[in-house]
Amino acid sequence: MSSRISRTVCLLVVAALSCPAWAQDDFDIPPAPPEQQVLVFNNDAEPETLDPAKMTGVPEHNLALALFEGLVRHHPETLEPLPGVAESWEVSADGLIYTFHLRNNALWSNGDPLTAQDFVFSYERVLSSTPDYGDPAQYAYMLWCIDNAEDYTKRVITDFDKVGVHALDEHTLRITLRASTPYFLDLACFETYMPVHPATVTKHGQRWTRAENFVGNGPFTLSEWKLNVEIVMTKNPNYWDADKVLLQTIHALGLANQDTSVDKFLAGELQWIRSVPSTRIDEVKLHPDYDASPYLGAYFYRFNTTKAPFDNPLVRRAFAMAIDRETICSRVLKGGQIPAESHVPPGIHNYTAGEGVSYDPFRARELLAEAGFPEGKGLPPVSLLYNTNESHKQVAEAIVDMWGKNLGVSVSLENTEWKVYLDRVDELDYQIARAGWIGDYTDPNTFMDMFVTDGGNNNTGWSNQRYDALIAQASVTQDQAARFGLFREAETLLCRDHLPIAPIYFYVNQYMLNEDIMGWYPNVRDLHPFRDIYIAEPE
Repeated sequence: MSSRISRTVCLLVVAALSCPAWAQDDFDIPPAPPEQQVLVFNNDAEPETLDPAKMTGVPEHNLALALFEGLVRHHPETLEPLPGVAESWEVSADGLIYTFHLRNNALWSNGDPLTAQDFVFSYERVLSSTPDYGDPAQYAYMLWCIDNAEDYTKRVITDFDKVGVHALDEHTLRITLRASTPYFLDLACFETYMPVHPATVTKHGQRWTRAENFVGNGPFTLSEWKLNVEIVMTKNPNYWDADKVLLQTIHALGLANQDTSVDKFLAGELQWIRSVPSTRIDEVKLHPDYDASPYLGAYFYRFNTTKAPFDNPLVRRAFAMAIDRETICSRVLKGGQIPAESHVPPGIHNYTAGEGVSYDPFRARELLAEAGFPEGKGLPPVSLLYNTNESHKQVAEAIVDMWGKNLGVSVSLENTEWKVYLDRVDELDYQIARAGWIGDYTDPNTFMDMFVTDGGNNNTGWSNQRYDALIAQASVTQDQAARFGLFREAETLLCRDHLPIAPIYFYVNQYMLNEDIMGWYPNVRDLHPFRDIYIAEPE
């Protein structure tokens, strides 16, 4: 953006003349004084939880980047794995054993030492049924690349000592994988791998994430949780790298209304908004603080395959083929989104997506008739569930209109706030549900393993033995070409043959960012570690 470039040049000149030596050494653009290091941004929704073991959504993930840190963290621009709680590690020649060496100065926010045993406790908790949690975490499968982790989750074994996670001493953690996993360090950055404070979780149970009880290990700690208003986080003085963290306070608002979010940004009340409604695209495109960039994310609809009429694959195929994805992207969203017939987005090197179904309203009507519902006659009432968001509403209204015109069916809309929506999808309390998936790491597996039988994020009721076998085989296949071929076959089963989901489009990241925000870089995962962000010195 031209205004940001000109400001950068200007401030670099000022920096050379007036910036303190420490700021010249560490920052391209000098930071504002500490009292001005306050970031206010819109996180788009009230978070479902602040427990990293329970997190499943993007709003929660954003907060985890401030409140916790795993063994490894992401570089803010390149996304390469960097040392986090672990200052170094070794990998065995066969790629199966990772030995992490934790920092001596890694502390919890209350000052307690952070130990290797804390990670063992945290990983056992993710994989277990525990009094404070209930069932294993929805994201427990993210740890299944660890030896015996899947068997422990499924209670095939009950001795956690047999799982490949062991504290060799207070500062050494050994993780043994069931097969070489090239993206494991990327995976280890994810919030499911972030530690929790054992004493706090044990003492407070499900209430440990309240502000008065909270203990974390990230660059920030929880100061206040104003329900349905904002999360307030302040700099954690006990963070191992606190001297490099410039932000003092973060206010994360939970505004679901994107119009309000844009208005507040334009009024100077927000410095960063993570999304822009399609109704405002033409307006904000002209603003120097607006930008868009590629995003490793898929937008799709889930079908509940356990209930009529979507237990019938012919009906699912008919509904999927009656969606004009080109029109959705070009006339409804208008932000550069890419029509999708498959589930894995572009951007994963050397991967070619599987086959899907194209827009074909004539064939869609034929399929619905074959299923016993000619022109929609006799079809049970159908509803589409989505969480509160103006863009979700517009897409839903457009697709419901297409189903009406192309299939002769009437579909009602159900709108709920984020937490209710997540609960209903998890409980299969829906017929069709809006969904989105952002890559947790840069590999097809992050989009594919979620749909295995009883997968924590399957949430469709769909089960297919061939699909499960392909994903399992891919998890132990070392040759990339062969491995990607397995994923492609599985993706074709998912998006062409069985369709428990209807792909709609691939995301782009549309945002508005104040020009004074530094240390923030566009990237395909939309990951922005708060430890690296700061406010530039005023002109």
